[in-house]
Amino acid sequence: MITLNNVSVTFKGKETTIKAVENVQLTIEKGDVFGIVGYSGAGKSTLVRTINLLQRPSEGSVIVSGQDLLSLKPKELRAARKKIGMIFQHFNLMGSRTIAENVAYPLRKSGLTKPQIKEKVAALLQLVGLTDKSSAYPSQLSGGQKQRVAIARSLANDPEVLLCDEATSALDPKTTLSILELLKELNKKLALTIVIITHEMQVVKEICNKVAVMENGHVVEEGDLVSIFTEPKERITKDFINTSTHVDQALESILKHPTLLDLQTNDVLANISYVGASTSDPLIATLTTRFGITTNILFGNVEILQETPVGNLIVVLSGEPGRRDKALAYLQSKNVKVTLIHHHQRVIPLKKEHYIV
Repeated sequence: MITLNNVSVTFKGKETTIKAVENVQLTIEKGDVFGIVGYSGAGKSTLVRTINLLQRPSEGSVIVSGQDLLSLKPKELRAARKKIGMIFQHFNLMGSRTIAENVAYPLRKSGLTKPQIKEKVAALLQLVGLTDKSSAYPSQLSGGQKQRVAIARSLANDPEVLLCDEATSALDPKTTLSILELLKELNKKLALTIVIITHEMQVVKEICNKVAVMENGHVVEEGDLVSIFTEPKERITKDFINTSTHVDQALESILKHPTLLDLQTNDVLANISYVGASTSDPLIATLTTRFGITTNILFGNVEILQETPVGNLIVVLSGEPGRRDKALAYLQSKNVKVTLIHHHQRVIPLKKEHYIV
């Protein structure tokens, strides 16, 4: 559906040269909801703009629906762009036009008659849940409603691809979830391929089936959502994930709380993470009944990612070292990862094969 072949974007000034995107190779399949995540300045917004050539790459090629966009003539490129919708953080609505007129704007040279345009606009507003706002103006709408108008407008030319550049960054959490739910519905109803640019891993968790992580103009890691969340390889990916699962914040609070960390000689502090079928097993109870290991849960959460449960626990494991090692071997046999958490108190190290740092 979308292939970026060795795409680079370089901005040259009088005194400086900035490589905003460097040698990016990405393939996005039809029907994907593909997230591109990174901190500010990572190059993600520049990259997404190469998909419809709002930003022409300095090097590489951009293939969308089998067409090499860089080889198209101006008229052909205009036609190709109509099949690539785009929404932005700040909506970009025209304040002097009604909601219906905003949605109709892309259809002004479509060849449709006025009655046909009116009918299509009504259908689009119904699709995004704004039938009753047809005659209103943008200033009368909430932020979430404005973004729904922007989405309706982006769908006017029946695109195959929808690019979302930080489309929920200006919205509160509840409104963000409603917009993401709408995008999920559109992905299924219209077989729409969606590319989402964001700095929020929570957005990626809610909607994406695949994700690429960008840093300093490079894609440093990519894969399906569950694999990225359960087996991240790069430090920046781990940082994003820990922030979105609140493990970092929980650990920081725990380490600052002395009563929680009154560890004894045979105690260890650990992060237990598990995915899929393991989440339904009574793992903690088994550690006690079979191995005599007491587990004090200090933090825990389970999330559903692409219909796959993923769990995280921060625990104190208490028990004789030999029993503890057998318990950890049991967890390992269940595809459960145990990570030793280092801190200022004395901790008896786990055997190397039983944990991943």
